[in-house]
Amino acid sequence: MDRRTFLKHCLTSGLAIGAGLAFPVFGRAAAPVRGEENVRIRSAAARIPDLVAVRGAEPERMFDHAISALGGMERFVKRGQTVVIKPNVSWNVEPEKGATTNPVLISRIAEHCFQAGARKVYVFDHTLDSWQLAYRTTGMTRHVRAAGAELVPGNSETYYQKTRVPGATTLETVGIHELVLESDVFINVPILKQHGSTLITCALKNLMGVVWDRNFYHYRGLHQCIADFPLARKPDLNVVDAYLVMKSGGPRGTSYRTVIEPMKTQIVSPDIVAADSAAALTWGSDASAVPYIGMAERHGYGVSDLDMLAIQRIVL
Repeated sequence: MDRRTFLKHCLTSGLAIGAGLAFPVFGRAAAPVRGEENVRIRSAAARIPDLVAVRGAEPERMFDHAISALGGMERFVKRGQTVVIKPNVSWNVEPEKGATTNPVLISRIAEHCFQAGARKVYVFDHTLDSWQLAYRTTGMTRHVRAAGAELVPGNSETYYQKTRVPGATTLETVGIHELVLESDVFINVPILKQHGSTLITCALKNLMGVVWDRNFYHYRGLHQCIADFPLARKPDLNVVDAYLVMKSGGPRGTSYRTVIEPMKTQIVSPDIVAADSAAALTWGSDASAVPYIGMAERHGYGVSDLDMLAIQRIVL
């Protein structure tokens, strides 16, 4: 199958390969597809995309469409399993400031997990501000409990288990929250925003909120530690909240330099590297500007080249 025939097939079936598809994340001109056989095996045969990008609606409705396109939550959560959902709830600020994951999105994800048969759904973050205040002010307390999920703290070292990271370059051992290690399914739900240390913070960096000693990352090599962590526990699903995107003044969103851009976009993929690569384009840069994305790809657990993936776009 040549590229033109392959693209025609994908567009007919609701899939699109690579770029140039009227999204910020796909605003480039399409590049030649490399590894045609690999793409065909990975995506076209199954007719399930590697990544879904949705825009134009409220977060909960966008997620409904995205998870359906990926085969439903039943693909990721089986009956009787326990699930941990990791949003970004680091700060004691209102969700309108674009610094924390939308709580309505977290509630909807939890509802899908229960509908798929989950026995328990936990939500937590190792917050930088007081966890009680952060959970309440961001709306997590109200929305998570309304969905029937359990909101738990991450503020004590006793919750973390020292874990070896096989194949790590720098992060050879790390203290990981016990829920992440013990739950059957791990769903990572970052918010996309600017960060002074890494340009952006999104899916890979959001995992710093499941470890105890984040200072270790900073003095041993922030980007490499971020890239190493998924070798210990890689999320089963990544849901990028790009509804309100902080373009500057991050990560707390209370600076006079803070600029929030309403993008009403969501990026959903089992591939955390692809999710971050797409998020970097959405933010206005690309994966090459964020070193930990390339480092993560070299570990072999994800793909940053979106031209190698089947991407479904949904405009609501």
